[in-house]
Amino acid sequence: MLAARLVIGALVLSGTLSLALGAWMPAKARLAQVLLDHAWHETLHSGSSSKPWPWADTWPVARLSAPAQGKAMIVLAGANGAALAFGPGHLSTSAPPGVSDNSVIVGHRDTHFAFLKALKPGDALQLEAADGIVHDYQVISAHVVHETDSRVLQPSRSAMLTLITCFPLDAVVPGGPLRYVVRARGIPPHNT
Repeated sequence: MLAARLVIGALVLSGTLSLALGAWMPAKARLAQVLLDHAWHETLHSGSSSKPWPWADTWPVARLSAPAQGKAMIVLAGANGAALAFGPGHLSTSAPPGVSDNSVIVGHRDTHFAFLKALKPGDALQLEAADGIVHDYQVISAHVVHETDSRVLQPSRSAMLTLITCFPLDAVVPGGPLRYVVRARGIPPHNT
């Protein structure tokens, strides 16, 4: 009888820990967005990069919005694993956010970039750069490429926003060699 209770207790504890660990990544990502949002406002106000917490090895470089999906998120400097745990990251070898070139942002398919599957050609995206200027983009394509296909990373002669995440979007096991790529073309500002 005691052995059965111990086994049941161990199973309940194990199940609880499994659920807690499964919820950890999305919860950490949401909490980080609050701290990152504060750092973003500091960056806009001061004109210099502001770290979200003292030991952070990244900082906000832009704010990405998908109005039709009701999504807005802070984009971080760098696309390494540590930065991507907290939000989408700007690929430092691509053009800075908001310039007339190809700016590449990567993110996890199961947290910040889960909304990519809902984007379709014609949808609007907005990217607020560190200077406070909001740049408008229109989605022109969404397709799957192999991770070795670097054509989506190449510079552009016009404003282009490239969003990349892992594929398949609903995979149970993370990783794999395929990437889901959303491309958006910059919309020139209207002169009024």
